[in-house]
Parts: sequence; structure tokens; C-alpha cells
Amino acid sequence: MLRELALPRRSVLRAAGVAAGVAAGVAAVPAIGSAAPAVAAPRMRTTRVPRTRAKRVTGAAARAVRADFPIEYVAVDWSGPRRGAGIRLLQRDGSRGAWTALRPVCAAGADGGAGDPARSVRALVPVGGAAGYELRLPDGATDVRTTAIDTVNGPAVDVSPAARAQPFPGLDVITRAEWGADESLRFKPDGSENSPQTYYPAQTLTVHHTAGANGDTDPAATIRAYYYLHAIVNDWGDIGYHFLIDEAGRVYEGRYTGTDGIPAHDAGGKAVTAFHTAGYNSGNLGIALLGTFEGQGPTAAARQSLTTLLASLSDYHGFDPRAAVTFVNPVNGVEKNVQMISGHRDWLATECPGTVMYGDLPALRTDVAAALS
Repeated sequence: MLRELALPRRSVLRAAGVAAGVAAGVAAVPAIGSAAPAVAAPRMRTTRVPRTRAKRVTGAAARAVRADFPIEYVAVDWSGPRRGAGIRLLQRDGSRGAWTALRPVCAAGADGGAGDPARSVRALVPVGGAAGYELRLPDGATDVRTTAIDTVNGPAVDVSPAARAQPFPGLDVITRAEWGADESLRFKPDGSENSPQTYYPAQTLTVHHTAGANGDTDPAATIRAYYYLHAIVNDWGDIGYHFLIDEAGRVYEGRYTGTDGIPAHDAGGKAVTAFHTAGYNSGNLGIALLGTFEGQGPTAAARQSLTTLLASLSDYHGFDPRAAVTFVNPVNGVEKNVQMISGHRDWLATECPGTVMYGDLPALRTDVAAALS
């Protein structure tokens, strides 16, 4: 399915194996899933997780909203111009804050999904426990919807994740249960799964940013907000990324795949289809860095974890991180010429993964290749 344009693949698809050593100052990646796996021992963590609360409003009423719970995030989506939207927060004492611009999150969605990604505009804003908010939208905006989200203060439940060996040496992957994914959000009211998992051989690796706040003090709460935005508001049935990385370098499991195999894959090593590059999802693994990288790059810890994760995935799938390839969507045959490690803007008209992060991709490919040598 994958046709090489430039460099040959470093190795064939394999269940495990990577050479030890250090090149260009980048630590080599140990083996994944080998006969004697160099992975951390399975762990059990009991985590107390607040349940997500939300209030969804559409139409004219969506431009001024109050909730009976502290609002930690506001999701806004509309059709029309991307620029010119703003939000003003309402506090519990009745005061109003200043207007601030809304920064749209990146265009994405399911392959063949409804709506035009170029005209469907979405934003997710941390608002720190506000009582309400008012919106100012650009002329021509239609189909306005807003959602007040609380992923911090709701009723808490104790979660004991199933024991699971850590598949990526050097990275402690935080499971869905540990970051507080409410698995009921994956299901429709009739009990059917909104977006059943499908699996295809992995072909490429795509880097994203979430276009959210930098300096996030509660990244797990932010991920829960993105999960609600993607699964419920966008009606994707799950979070759109395979992995997420916070500023401390912690790696979070994204799209649901159960507990067999490594995260984002089935037991046979195929990648689950997610929703990060509309039209080019199946066989395309998406990794999102929390934050916005238009005027700054990721932290050193996040950048190192991204390098290690990309190297581990490249080794697992036999990818050459410096190769140019033709991606072929196995569902509909749509093709795209890209780098093996690409940025979101290589697939769709979007600023993602930010100007600074996108400019760092050539060096990132070199570092990933060095980690494999």
C-alpha cells in the first residue's frame, strides 16, 4: 500500500527490535515487544477522576451562556470565517472581563465526514471556573454552537486501571483510565458504539499541536475537555489523536483500542483509525503536543518525548523517518505525497502544528533517525 518516493524503508514491519547505541547525542530506543521486552513492569494506580459536566447551547442563545457549575472550558463551533471571533467571561460577582480573540483549533474530522473542514471552525478555550461567557462572532457565522465544559469540579470516582506493561521504553504512557476518559462517551443513547474501531497497517506519522494554552497546569483536565469536544460536540465518538504529549513530556494514550497490544494498535500491530487528518486518517498515526507553537516551540521535555515516541513507532513499523512517501488511504484510495514524519498542515489547510514546530520538523526527523541508529 505504501510506495516509496525517495529513501528506502529502514527495515520491514516487525513486532520488535531496535539497535542499541547513541547517535548525534540522541539516546537510542530500546526494543518494543521483543521476547525479553525492555519495558517497565505493569502497574496499578488508583486515580480519583472528576466526571465531566457540560451544557450545550445552539443558535442565538449560544452567544450568551451561564451554567450552574464552574465553567473550566468553552467549546465554540460555527460555519463561516475563521477570524474575528472573541469571548468575554462572566464572573460570579456579575463582572465582565475583557474581550479576547478566539483561536480556532485545527481542522480535522473523520474521513468522508459531514461538513467542510475549511469552513467548520472550532475553538476550545480554558476559562478557569467562570460563571458564564459572551461571544462575538464574525459576520457570516452560521450554525453557532457552544458548550460549557467542567472537567475539574464534578463528582469524582475512583478508577483502578487494568495492569498494562509500558510498551515504550523511556516513556511512561498514561492510559485512558488514568487521565479520566469516560468510556460511556463513546456510545450513543441506544448503547451502540458511535465510532467502532477499524484497523489498518500504519503508513505515516503526523505531528500536531492542540492550539490550546501554553503553561497548562492541569493537562489531564484539558485532555478530558478535548475528549468531550471530539467525542460529543464533534460527534466523532472518541478523541481524535492517537497520542498526546504535555509540557512535562508525559505521553497520554488517545484513541481507544482496548488493553491488548500497544496503545493505538490492535494485537496484530495494525493502527486504529482516528480523526486527526480528515480524508487521510486510516493508516496515519497522529501525535498532538498540548499547546500552541506559532510563536514558540515545545518544551525540551515535550520535544524529547516526541522524539522518543516517533522513534519507537518508526522502529515498530519499520519506517525510515527521513523518507518521502506516497500515503494511500486504504478505504478510498486517496493518495498524498508527504514526508514519513509530517505536520498537520502537510495534509490540510491549517496552521497546525504551529509555525515554530513545523519549522523544526527537519531537525526532528534527523533526531528520530539518530535514535534508531
